[in-house]
Amino acid sequence: MRGNIAQLMQQAQKMQENVQRAQEEVAALEATGSAGGGMVSVTLGGRMDCRKVRIDPAALADPEMAEDLIAAAFNDAVNKINAASQEKMAAATAGMQLPPGMKLPF
Repeated sequence: MRGNIAQLMQQAQKMQENVQRAQEEVAALEATGSAGGGMVSVTLGGRMDCRKVRIDPAALADPEMAEDLIAAAFNDAVNKINAASQEKMAAATAGMQLPPGMKLPF
C-alpha cells in the first residue's frame, strides 16, 4: 500500500513538473490571426498579450469593416493559441483526463 502511494506521489510530482514546463512553453508561444484575406493581422503571445497589429490602409476606408476585421483577426489568434496550449497541456498530462470544468493552465 505504501509503495503505491509513493509511486502515485512520484507520478503526481512528475506531472506537475511537466505541466509547469508546458505552461512556460505556452507563455513563449506566438500566433498570428488574420482576417479579410490578410487585410488585418493580429499577433498574440501565449498569455494572450497583443504583440502586433497590422492593418492594410485599404481596410480603413470602412471603419465598421475594419473593426469587424480586427475582432475576427484577434479571435483567430486566440483560437490558435488555445489550440496550441491544449496540445501542450495534453502532452504534459500524458492524456490524463481532468475533471469536467477544470482547465489548464490554472
